Amino acid sequence: MAGSQPKKNSFFGGAAILAGGIIIVKVIGALYKIPLGWILSDAAFADFNTAYNIYSLLIVISTGGLPVALSKMVSEAHATERGNQVQKVFRISMVTFCILGTITFAFMFFFPRQLADFMNNSRSYYSILALAPALFFICPLSALRGYFQGHSLMAPTAVSQIIEAMCKLLFGLSLAWLMVRQGLDESMAAGGAIVGVTIGCGLAAVYMLVVYRGFRAHAPGYSDTPERSGEIFRTLMALAIPITLGSSVMAVANLIDTKLVLGRLQDAAGFTEEVARALKGIYDKAVTIYNLPTQFMVPLTASVIPAVSAAQAMKDYRQGALVSETALRTTALLAIPAGVGLSVLAEPIIRLLYPATDVKLAGWTLTILGYAAIFVCLMLVCNAILQAHKHAGIPMIATLVGCVLKIVINYVLVGDPDINIWGAAFSTLSCFGFIALLELVIIKLILPKSLSYARVFVKPVLNSAVMGLAVWAVYGLASRCLVGIGPFGDAGALSGLGNAVCVVIAVGVGVVIYFALVLLTRAISKDDLSLMPKGDKIARLLRLR
Repeated sequence: MAGSQPKKNSFFGGAAILAGGIIIVKVIGALYKIPLGWILSDAAFADFNTAYNIYSLLIVISTGGLPVALSKMVSEAHATERGNQVQKVFRISMVTFCILGTITFAFMFFFPRQLADFMNNSRSYYSILALAPALFFICPLSALRGYFQGHSLMAPTAVSQIIEAMCKLLFGLSLAWLMVRQGLDESMAAGGAIVGVTIGCGLAAVYMLVVYRGFRAHAPGYSDTPERSGEIFRTLMALAIPITLGSSVMAVANLIDTKLVLGRLQDAAGFTEEVARALKGIYDKAVTIYNLPTQFMVPLTASVIPAVSAAQAMKDYRQGALVSETALRTTALLAIPAGVGLSVLAEPIIRLLYPATDVKLAGWTLTILGYAAIFVCLMLVCNAILQAHKHAGIPMIATLVGCVLKIVINYVLVGDPDINIWGAAFSTLSCFGFIALLELVIIKLILPKSLSYARVFVKPVLNSAVMGLAVWAVYGLASRCLVGIGPFGDAGALSGLGNAVCVVIAVGVGVVIYFALVLLTRAISKDDLSLMPKGDKIARLLRLR
């Protein structure tokens, strides 16, 4: 038992490093997407996202399950000190990754026009072409990440992800800005923005290769006899294919969704391709903001699986249920006020972050998506709970059904010229609302009766409702006070600076009120905070028991 403690600490330490790296990457991603929306027009922003959805699906197909399968096989061989087996597994995986990377790269690089036409967005041609080389680099990069994760070394993966994100931020934004400044075609500028992704993947791959060479230079010699190549390959595929199929559901749905939305806007609603691209770009900008709350679920979901799995291993099912309830309550405490805040302040937030877009349309879209963000956060934690309880197939089936629902609603609503792009927001809310609610019902059925949804949701919902009303009232009062005062407003209207000041005041008041309500209603406990980084220290500071 004593010998297992360092391994346990190493695991949690590695998970914390990886979770921290992912949070940094997500923050950098937000810093990339929001300024990119300032640089690119609505239509060009849609071009960028069209290409990225194609890229995301091809990444899942070529690397979806292989890194996990590789890390599992490397971990097992490393644990039994079979160093030659480790290296042979890695060599076969690397060859497989490189072949897949070459095929997917060629698919995007040689058929960009056909792919753009297939997506009902002919102007996404430049972005598809610019993104193709990233697939060539991401495949061997994924193999190297899987190799190090199999050795429980998470730092190289975290650093490579940060390199990738920083290059995307610096090179992508710079190229897009320069191309727009030079008066080049806006679709070409979208391609310039996406070149940053390719550069990031290439430099991250070089970094990982350098780290790998240094790691191998200090590796000891082994005398074990590795398995045959065919046997290793079959095991690799047996592990990777189910994971890839599960991971590809959402990527396929997003690709179909993009094609369908652009197609229905043109074929059924009667808009030109130019207008359809602009409407899709407005929706994509609102999606960029709605995605922000979900980024903070990473450390929580990373903590849930090992905590529940440990309880399961000890056959302490009541403890597993308590940990699951704590994770759900913590998610509700964070996600519900965030979603309510986005919805209540949707139009002011759009005016603050994307003043050049159609603020009314984007604002209504974000109002709907704000509530969808709550369900996305709940879905992510529900997925982790179900996986920890060895029901990994349920999230895949629920996601598949939810995505079908999304596609059907999009087909009906987006094709209505009076609803158009709002239909995409309604379909997103319906999709994730259905998945989250279905998974919550299933979790209640498979866990002991000690799990209480009243304890999970009642206080966060009531506190968030009070906070939402306060935020709405404070913004309205502040905006009325600042209209016509100096640089904050003129001629009966609120200036951009005035709107920014009102948003900051409203958000600040909302945070204070919600925090006070959480403490007054005892909506959070020491056990709830224990799943979060530094949670015990925060609990002591707040004097929680």
